[in-house]
Amino acid sequence: MDRQLIIIAVLGLVGFGALAFVLLAPTNNDKTKKRLSALETKKNARRASAAAANDKENKDRRRKVTEALTKIDNRNKEAQKAKKRVTLEKKLEQAGLAFGPRQFYIGSVVCALILAFIGLISGQKIAVTAGLFFIGGLGLPNWFVGYQIARRQKKFADEFSNAIDVIVRGVKSGLPVNECLKIIASEAPKPVNEEFEQLVEGFRVGLSLEQGMMRMYERMPLQEVSFFGIVLMIQQKTGGNLAEALTNLAGVLRGRKLMEGKIKALSSEAKASAMIIGALPFLVMGAVKLSSPDYLDPLFNTPTGNFILLGAGLWMAMGIFVMKSMMKIKV
Repeated sequence: MDRQLIIIAVLGLVGFGALAFVLLAPTNNDKTKKRLSALETKKNARRASAAAANDKENKDRRRKVTEALTKIDNRNKEAQKAKKRVTLEKKLEQAGLAFGPRQFYIGSVVCALILAFIGLISGQKIAVTAGLFFIGGLGLPNWFVGYQIARRQKKFADEFSNAIDVIVRGVKSGLPVNECLKIIASEAPKPVNEEFEQLVEGFRVGLSLEQGMMRMYERMPLQEVSFFGIVLMIQQKTGGNLAEALTNLAGVLRGRKLMEGKIKALSSEAKASAMIIGALPFLVMGAVKLSSPDYLDPLFNTPTGNFILLGAGLWMAMGIFVMKSMMKIKV
């Protein structure tokens, strides 16, 4: 009897232990869940690490872009201040003229003497002759230099987007940027090739990209050149797809050019009206002079008439200036 009780007790303990093992032992599903949980934890840790690294990289890139833009903004402010006090030598360089300040002054004196001589041999008054002398010495030479600067800048702006396309195609084909700049310097039309040739020469003697673009902007103070320098400097600081950035820049420049053409077409009527209104007093004066030669003599031979002519000229110049300012739209 005691033996039977012992056997029953042992069997009961074994059964209880088996039941406890079945209930408490981890199943395959539990192991799988633990493994998946561990893998998910590792994956989340990797994602967090990658996100932290990307965030740090983005912060570094934003910091570099901010620094580059700050430098460019300071450079543009300095260039705008320097633009107000541009020397004659710099103006002649911007105009692409081959002579220097000395030759300019000599030419101004010669032009002044020629106009004064014309005034003397034509029997003009001393005041008129003096006016012709100052116009020849100060007005015409400075006007010529300003006209050459505007003409050269217009040619540069018209061809600059094509030069950027050359850089884009070269970068996409695997050429370095310096080689693309050399291609533009050798094959682009004037004055684009002249500016890029000086840029390449600056790199060759050891100038940095920032210094080279600053000098290029001083020689050609256009917003297009400033945008080009910003793209190159940001790409140098932060990296990225240079071809895509320059493609977008070329599109922006072409859009600006198209907008300028539309503005020019829309303002052509106002310009024609201004030209007709400006020429009308001279046409009427010529007609009156032909029909009645003595009728306008008091305007030229009396102090009162001279004062009236002076006031009319100033008033007319003011009107032309106001109309020109109204027609001028900055893009």
